[in-house]
Amino acid sequence: MTETIKGEREELIDPISENPGFDQTESRISVLGHPIHAMSVAFPVALTFCVFGADAFYWWTGDVFWARAAMWAAGTGFLLGMFAGISGTAELLLVSGIRARAPAWTHFIIAVTLLSLLGANWGYRLYGYEDAVLPYGILLSAVCVVMVAFTGWHGGKLVFDYRLGTSKVN
Repeated sequence: MTETIKGEREELIDPISENPGFDQTESRISVLGHPIHAMSVAFPVALTFCVFGADAFYWWTGDVFWARAAMWAAGTGFLLGMFAGISGTAELLLVSGIRARAPAWTHFIIAVTLLSLLGANWGYRLYGYEDAVLPYGILLSAVCVVMVAFTGWHGGKLVFDYRLGTSKVN
């Protein structure tokens, strides 16, 4: 609240919350009320950490199995990340209450950057996965882990603080 010149108090109004549809944040891409994006992001997140772990094990042991496992984890993480990204993009574009919030766009941009890096990491390993690990493969994997931490934090904030994609319209 602020004071006006005449000494009266007036309420501050958030111009974004005045937009039509701001309170509409329910998931439109769901199965039996469960948002597909929220359900599908766990797999690419876990696989991103698996790529880095497999790279570290390859560096430590020299066992080719870990280099091959990192290639498969990078590819699977990228493909499942694309699925999660498509459902998340659909939510962003179809739900006005999500679209109106800047943090949703920040999450989107970081997630698209992460998907680009996961795809590059997988592509780099496709032809010669053993030679790809050191030094650039493990560096790409480390950057992907940092990026997945940022995008996951932002996504969690959207769900738990703003209740995006979870609320039902009354």
